[in-house]
Amino acid sequence: MEKEILRQAYSAWSSAAGLRERRARYKRYTYGDQWSDLVLSSKGHIVRERDRLTESGKSPMINNLIRQLVKTIVGRYRNIMADKEMYKSGLSSRNHLPELDSRLLEEFLISGTAVQRIVREKRFGVDDVWVDNVDIRYFFVNRFRDPRGWDINMIGQLHDFSFADMARRFAGRSRARAENLRKLFASIDGGGSFAAEALGLPGGNVDFFCPTTPGMCRVAEVWTLDSRPRSDDGDDSIDFDFAWHCRWFAPDGTLLAEYDSPYRHGGHPFAVKFYPLTDGEVHSFVEDIIDQQRSINRLIVLIDKIMATSAKGVLLFPASQMVEGMSWEEVTRRWAQADGVIPISGRGEHLPQQVMTNPGASGAYQFLQLQMKLFDDIAGVGDALLGRSNGSARGADMLDHQVRNATIALADIFETFSDFALERTAIAEKT
Repeated sequence: MEKEILRQAYSAWSSAAGLRERRARYKRYTYGDQWSDLVLSSKGHIVRERDRLTESGKSPMINNLIRQLVKTIVGRYRNIMADKEMYKSGLSSRNHLPELDSRLLEEFLISGTAVQRIVREKRFGVDDVWVDNVDIRYFFVNRFRDPRGWDINMIGQLHDFSFADMARRFAGRSRARAENLRKLFASIDGGGSFAAEALGLPGGNVDFFCPTTPGMCRVAEVWTLDSRPRSDDGDDSIDFDFAWHCRWFAPDGTLLAEYDSPYRHGGHPFAVKFYPLTDGEVHSFVEDIIDQQRSINRLIVLIDKIMATSAKGVLLFPASQMVEGMSWEEVTRRWAQADGVIPISGRGEHLPQQVMTNPGASGAYQFLQLQMKLFDDIAGVGDALLGRSNGSARGADMLDHQVRNATIALADIFETFSDFALERTAIAEKT
């Protein structure tokens, strides 16, 4: 029974592989690594886009608009929360919630996911309610479609504990229990394949079973909504009770601890918000502007290439006009002088001339401006919110009005994240 639950947790984690891959790509773009997508080279090999550009003689250049946009939205959210005085409680001060939520909002914009774990335990010598951001790479949940998460029936997190922390949690004060745990984790240390086989999952993704940092102990925290038949019914009717139950597993399926929800709310300790969850799918804010960012980068590379290869003051000097005894080096030196004089021979039928080309004639600059405008339009963020000057703005009231109008496009994201924060606070109050 217990190993089957861990197998279900592994299945839920594996089913989110696509979400984690997309999130990793969007994170790369957000923080400036925008030429790492895999593409086909001219020879048909799979290479990084950066390498293909370099091979073609171009320089991979970046104008990272995504990062600036994300910082602007997070900063605007901080101002909104400060105006509403949303972080005045003791829970906020103990857990530094303004900082936690700001970092989580970045995650929400990048991946479309926000997860926090709210537990009551002793930390820093204080027994209190603590809030932690959960890395989506170590989180799993059954596929759900309700934006409120009311159809979640299994949820959990992968932890990497030091042995001392793991023994403190699961050995109590028993020396024998601690020794058994040491032997157990020593036998599966780095053996992700062994753990997978122990669960009947040959060829499984060993990342689920192996700690990220060598020497740590991988433990899975799994919460399930269990049904139990009532024992006090006096007739033949079937009347079930439901309760959230927690189990802690070693990678090989060994049950380390289990208990019913100890919290007053009777549920699991996770606050979860996936966005927008249309048909159970997640589509983040950053996802919408990836293609525009790529187009802008390509245009910058193109303009750089045009400028590098365009003629800039090239001198066409007919060889027939060269004066005897004068070298080409002397011609070049005199041409560069402001008051230089270059003698020529013949009758001047073909005089030297300088060639200048206009790189803007290609239309690349106009196309770049169009793409920049489309980037702002698709993101739904105007000049006022981005802090750009607008000649039509006159006075503080007009600027504030423009900022409020720009914020309307982000109202759905702000309100969704605020709903998540309210849910988190409600859970914490009953933990």
